[in-house]
Amino acid sequence: MAQQGVGVFNYQHIPCVTRAYTTACFITTAAQMELVSPFQIYFNPDLIFKRLQIWRLVTNFLYFGQLGFSFLFNMMFTYRYCKMLEETSFRGRTADFVFMFLFGGLLITLFGLFVNISFLGQAFTLMLVYVWSRRNPNVRINIFGVMTVQAPYLPWVLLAFSILVGDSILVDTLGILTGHIYFFLEDVFPRQPGGKKLLVTPAFLKQIFEDPHSDPNYNPLPEEIVNQWNNDQPPQDD
Repeated sequence: MAQQGVGVFNYQHIPCVTRAYTTACFITTAAQMELVSPFQIYFNPDLIFKRLQIWRLVTNFLYFGQLGFSFLFNMMFTYRYCKMLEETSFRGRTADFVFMFLFGGLLITLFGLFVNISFLGQAFTLMLVYVWSRRNPNVRINIFGVMTVQAPYLPWVLLAFSILVGDSILVDTLGILTGHIYFFLEDVFPRQPGGKKLLVTPAFLKQIFEDPHSDPNYNPLPEEIVNQWNNDQPPQDD
């Protein structure tokens, strides 16, 4: 009984956006085993726009393949970097994090219209990894106990891994491209001379996802302190 209580406690303390997204991914995989077929949820523009199967716009981001190593590998990265983003860069900014989800999902979907990709969840994961890695440039990441790299190189290591195992790099490339566009518009362009913030979270999202009061006992992670310090610095003129 005690162990069960600990499990519930840990789940409930996962940040809300990370908890909702990863839970939806697990449910979609479980449903695929018994209730639905991947053919009913994959990304197909013709079925979406001509037959109004609108759910495919969402479900294709929730399916990472049949339960196995590939699924667990992708879910590990999705959970880890989604959670770290929500707990650091977006702590106390749930609405902004949801807006990032919507912006990234929309951009990946638009790219998906021009390429033949059935499921876009892996691209979304790479977007999360890319944004986190650029916001934490001084963090060192150990890759499978084999090598250690600075965080900004992590997306490219994952891209190289896809090449080594014979997977298509198109999905990873879309994720990296989308992450770079978001990072540039949100973190780089507003700090340039004459730049301004172009990505503004809609007011209705802020009303829906009104953030709770900050926990006075919260101890920020080292990368959060560094990132906050960088955000507080004025833009440098050339």
